[in-house]
Amino acid sequence: MEVETPAAPAAALAGDELRRFLAATISPDKASVDAAAAGLDRAAVDPRFPLAILAVAAGNGDQGVRVAAATYLKNFIRRNMEGSMSSSQLYKEFRDQLAQTLLQAEPAILRVLIEAFRQVVEKDFVKDNLWPELIPQLKLVIQSSNLISPGQHPEWNTINALKVLQSVVRPFQYFLNPKVAKEPVPQQLEQISAEILVPLQVTFHHFADKVLLSPDETKLEYEQLLLITCKCMYFTVRSYMPSRVKQILPSFCKDMYCILDSLDFNSLPEDGAMMRLKIAKRCLIIFCALVTRHRKHADDQMPHIVNCAIKISKQSINLSGLDSLPNRIFSLAFDVISRVLETGPGWRLVSPHFSSLLDSAIFPALALNEKDIAEWEEDTDEYVQKNLPSELDEISGWTEDLFTARKSAINLLGVIALSKGPPVASAASKRKKGDKSKGKSERSSIGELLVIPFLSKFPIPSHGEDASSRALRNYFGVLMAYGGLQDFLTEKKELTVTLIRNRILPLYSMDPCCPYLISTANWVIGQLAICLPEAMNTSIYHSLMKALTMEDMEGITCYPVCASASGAIAELIENSYAPPDWLILLQAVVKRISTGDENESALLFKLLGTVVEGGQEKVLPHIPEIVSNIANALMKLLPPVPDPWPQVVEQGFTSLVAMAQAWESSAPDENRKHEKRVWHSGQSSIAQSFSLLLQRAWLVPVEHMENSCSSFPPPSCVNDASVLLEFVMRSVTCMEETSRMKVFELVPIWADTIANWDSWEEMEDQGVFNTIKEAINFHQRFDLTGFFLKILPSQSENGSQSSVIGRVSNFVTRAIAAYPSATWRACSCIHTLLHAPNFSLGTEDARKAISVSFAQAAFTHFKSISDSPAGIWKPLLLAISSCYICYPDTIEQVLNNYDGNGYTIWASALAQVSSSSFGPGLSSESEIKLAVLTLSTLKGVQEDGDNDDDNDGAEDLDDDEEEEDTEDDDEDSEDDDVQEETEEEFLERYALAAAAAGESIEVVEEGDLDEETQDIELGSLDEVDIQQVVLSLMQKQPALQAQTLPDGLVEKIAETFPEYQHLCHVRRQA
Repeated sequence: MEVETPAAPAAALAGDELRRFLAATISPDKASVDAAAAGLDRAAVDPRFPLAILAVAAGNGDQGVRVAAATYLKNFIRRNMEGSMSSSQLYKEFRDQLAQTLLQAEPAILRVLIEAFRQVVEKDFVKDNLWPELIPQLKLVIQSSNLISPGQHPEWNTINALKVLQSVVRPFQYFLNPKVAKEPVPQQLEQISAEILVPLQVTFHHFADKVLLSPDETKLEYEQLLLITCKCMYFTVRSYMPSRVKQILPSFCKDMYCILDSLDFNSLPEDGAMMRLKIAKRCLIIFCALVTRHRKHADDQMPHIVNCAIKISKQSINLSGLDSLPNRIFSLAFDVISRVLETGPGWRLVSPHFSSLLDSAIFPALALNEKDIAEWEEDTDEYVQKNLPSELDEISGWTEDLFTARKSAINLLGVIALSKGPPVASAASKRKKGDKSKGKSERSSIGELLVIPFLSKFPIPSHGEDASSRALRNYFGVLMAYGGLQDFLTEKKELTVTLIRNRILPLYSMDPCCPYLISTANWVIGQLAICLPEAMNTSIYHSLMKALTMEDMEGITCYPVCASASGAIAELIENSYAPPDWLILLQAVVKRISTGDENESALLFKLLGTVVEGGQEKVLPHIPEIVSNIANALMKLLPPVPDPWPQVVEQGFTSLVAMAQAWESSAPDENRKHEKRVWHSGQSSIAQSFSLLLQRAWLVPVEHMENSCSSFPPPSCVNDASVLLEFVMRSVTCMEETSRMKVFELVPIWADTIANWDSWEEMEDQGVFNTIKEAINFHQRFDLTGFFLKILPSQSENGSQSSVIGRVSNFVTRAIAAYPSATWRACSCIHTLLHAPNFSLGTEDARKAISVSFAQAAFTHFKSISDSPAGIWKPLLLAISSCYICYPDTIEQVLNNYDGNGYTIWASALAQVSSSSFGPGLSSESEIKLAVLTLSTLKGVQEDGDNDDDNDGAEDLDDDEEEEDTEDDDEDSEDDDVQEETEEEFLERYALAAAAAGESIEVVEEGDLDEETQDIELGSLDEVDIQQVVLSLMQKQPALQAQTLPDGLVEKIAETFPEYQHLCHVRRQA
């Protein structure tokens, strides 16, 4: 960053042509955009291109063009930052010019360019520490800028300079090396603190006084200065504590107290007060960081922090008329108090305020208010997410909006309730002589001493009271409070029973029921699911069923009631709290699905899946009927045109998958003939329902799309629909059923759907791979005419023609490089597709084509990860082996065409994977057979004796088991005592967790461990006598007999295969 205003040597390069390209990139015409992008890419080859496009962004032309220039530059830096953007001298010139431009840029340009600058800072200053002049020059710029030193350099904008500082300090908010337990403060951060932040504290104090005392119109810039400074301070202390920051901490905190004390929520904030509220929010976030992360440096500030937070929290009575930002400030105030209370001195500081906090801060935040009622009617989903969260919810939107004052108040109440009160004398104060407990006093919790008695003051509202009733609004707050006492009540089972019986269940008997109270009561029951007594099972489920079926009343929607009842029932079932009658629950859910709106039905479909998984054998007899009803409901919800399906349909398909999996896992043994007949009957019924649903989803839209330009099939529920199709194909037992269930019509549409699939998600694709294997199995059993191998027209946009096998193979080919688990699954499918289909019914060319495609994709991916041995080598190399066995000459040519030495590279890697020292090595019989068959057919096999140390692996396995047993013993012997965690212990735990996270990421990148051992489909190759292959190979290759093998291995071979003792004898002689 140059302090003097430099000349702009790149200005000449920022000519009309560059501006014309940039103007075209914001054109509505796609062809113009594409041509302009290509022109810019060509221009980007010029080493001075970054300077040229920066000159356009900093110029005086059209703002749209300048924003486009800034955006292109940001993306250009992202693409080229790790490489060499230009020569060292040119790059430094560009870097300084970028920093200089930021000091004068208008907000729209600054917003984009600051992101580009952030990438430069993270690499050059933070990571490589190769920009020593940055901080001294930035210090000079800030000190000489227009607000701090008016008149010196009016062109240097203080706000811009501070945003540059914010970008410089931002990367230090996280530990740079989290695996180190006691990582020292980075030298760069110490320099920033000493040279900029310490002098800036004086400026902060000066402008804080101006903002608090001066009402003039220019204070908006001053508030911006305060806000950015607070952000810089937060990034500085979030993880580290620089030595010089410790010195200014008291002064800085004092200014923040003054800012927070100036807040007054008794009236609505004015339009110009938003910046002040943002500053206050950042101050509270800093307090949270200080209390949690730097307690020993903030201990002397804690009394002031507590008083400041309590003063804000006691204005929560005004929450109902405030927007989201003030709500967030109250939330943070409660969070600060909670964090202080969880520290050592927290009890002494906060306990004197318990009563006033409960009465004047926490409870007002919990009580029902006008804003809640309006949100209930206008945005029920948001109301449920904010106030009645459950596992069934799918959180969307800004998570910040869900950090409400009510949630933080509930959390604080829970922390207070668990706090131990002062020692009190036990009721049984007289003890026998010699009793060791004599003289000891019991310590009751604040929950017993204060919280429960306080909540008991509020009576259950009378029948018929509406939402305007003070009693009803207060009791809403009582229920919210009970939901927040989950941890406390878990330890007090008798108290929990009393509260449920006397304070919650009576609400369900009110006539009419109040939906605001019933929805919250449902949520409380769900929160307390872990500690509910079995004796109350019937009454609790009866109440929840009543809530689940509650209809809208007098213009008030009861969707939150149904949603919270669904969530509570799901919580109960997941905590093994079973309903007295599963059938009644199922019938109620299904009936509600058929009559409710889409949002409600989507939630109930999730509940239905939970009920099926939790009910297991008690639900199984009812699954065929339930499936039929759900399929009929979904057929009515499916859109008539091939558009993406609504969320309710997707949730419905997911619930059907849960039922299909539950039914398949319940198959009785073959010797139980009656049960098996009943099960087969149910399976046939379920398959018929699935087939009708898939016909409605896939075949009916095809009939109506002849005059439509929409592409088909819709990319919705691909995985779940695949699972249903797999169930249908597995259920078919005769050709008549294939016709009735229209399998030959459904499979091509499904194959069309997955052929160009590109929305890869690890948890969403497994069903597709399983269905591929089942489709090949179905082909072997029923495709007598080779339909799956015939060329069929496609319903996709390009209208191309291909066979079912070809479409499926296209999916598998693209899946090879999608993500690690997909690689394992795709390679497993490759063996099935090459060896199982009856290609004699079609054309051998089809098999050859997919072999080439598979080999190219597998070898390309292997080359990309071949730098070091990895477990994912195995599936890729075995997949190429299957291709090679089918067409040796063709695949050898394919490998060598990709890489001149490709064939040798693959063969050598396959030999390496086949050794017992490689992990995970060949583990299933089919994998070993395929590897042996491949190695025995390689051209010019050479043996170099590299595997002399390969044993049979048994000893290694024993060693592994011993290590695991030792680890288990260590875990069992761990001490369960809970002690307060010191800062050193926290840092040690943080470092270990970071290291473990890194290791787990490496494991995930390898692929799922469950997929590392697979029986692969070899088709006719299974009939090959592998022993004869090995014997023949040893006889043809004398070098194999002469290898030096461990004596123990030779003896085991002779013992296991006595017919080959003569080979062992030959080896011994050798």
